[in-house]
Amino acid sequence: MQVSYASRFDGISGSAIRDIFKLLTNPSIISFAGGNPASSALEPGRISQFAQEVLAENGVNILQYGQSEGYAPLRESAATFFRHNAVEARPDQVLPLAGSQQGLDLICKALLNPGDAMLVESPAFLGALQTFKLYQARLVPIEMDEGGAIVEDIERKIIAERPKLIYLIPTFQNPTGRTLALERRRRVAEIARMHGVTIIEDDPYCDLRYRGEALPAIKSFDKGDNVLYLNSFSKIISPGLRVAAVVCTDEEMMRKLVVGKQSTDVHSPNLNQAIIDRYLRSGLLSEHIELICASYAAQMSKMLEMLEGFPESVRFTRPDGGIFLWCELPEGFSATELLPEATRRGVAYIPGDHFYARPGAHHNTLRLNFSNASLENIEKGMLILKELLIEKGL
Repeated sequence: MQVSYASRFDGISGSAIRDIFKLLTNPSIISFAGGNPASSALEPGRISQFAQEVLAENGVNILQYGQSEGYAPLRESAATFFRHNAVEARPDQVLPLAGSQQGLDLICKALLNPGDAMLVESPAFLGALQTFKLYQARLVPIEMDEGGAIVEDIERKIIAERPKLIYLIPTFQNPTGRTLALERRRRVAEIARMHGVTIIEDDPYCDLRYRGEALPAIKSFDKGDNVLYLNSFSKIISPGLRVAAVVCTDEEMMRKLVVGKQSTDVHSPNLNQAIIDRYLRSGLLSEHIELICASYAAQMSKMLEMLEGFPESVRFTRPDGGIFLWCELPEGFSATELLPEATRRGVAYIPGDHFYARPGAHHNTLRLNFSNASLENIEKGMLILKELLIEKGL
């Protein structure tokens, strides 16, 4: 069939994301490729109990159509929950979403015209990059170091490129695991206000901290309604429920996001929102987060321990939390080319080149996930990678 597709799909394949899920479903492969929470972190019994409770108490309303603005009790409980990250918002400033990815889509729908510039970390979350490319944004990479995005480079590129948006994952960034330093958070909020640029602060990993002091969100320094704060319940409760939220303190912008959501899905599923609301009000979530953090801390420590035994030429990040580590091989080595051989030997990762707005020059990088692998499999899989790299002359 001859079909003329929209130009926004030019150069967009989604293959990297599809390949991630293929690798996750192959039981013979130790996968460091995804971003899934551990199976042990999911709680079907507790979620089932909450579902039964909310249906018994308010089933008719939950099973009916809901408001695009979201389930009112969740808007309230989410606003309260976000305060622990120094994000102050009224319930009417919280919009529940079908995952943070929907938040990115709605923001782009509201703000981006084809060809508009936006600044993105280099490297950046590949799912976000795909969304921005679908909206035909002109992506401008911003430099990073161990303290996260470099604020001076952000300001230089705001002046030079006049972007509509800046996209940042400030805490335990995907893919590097890096965290934006406190003073940089303050400065980037100030710069955005000065230049009239909107920041998308994507913060799904902030509660997965294993050491060090928690840092306030960039949104906490926002004095001009320039920061849209995204947070998700996927990593701490359930990715399958697809519940997240955006905090938007600008009334006109919130109206645009709600209208965009109406045309996308009318509203997020009421039952899923009600389950998350019940969990937030139960008083049980902090204990659950402590348990999963203890497990993830051990998994991260094991992977870092194994990386310490790799050749010295392999550089890697040492995060204080999150679920990812980032590795750089010496120039001339290609993690992209090595992946087929690695998977044949029974281990998978994501080549780092996928995470760049301008791919093609970063094949010596790779992302490793530790949250969905047992300690035994981390040790086994990392030994396979080490042996492969040494065989290739590293």
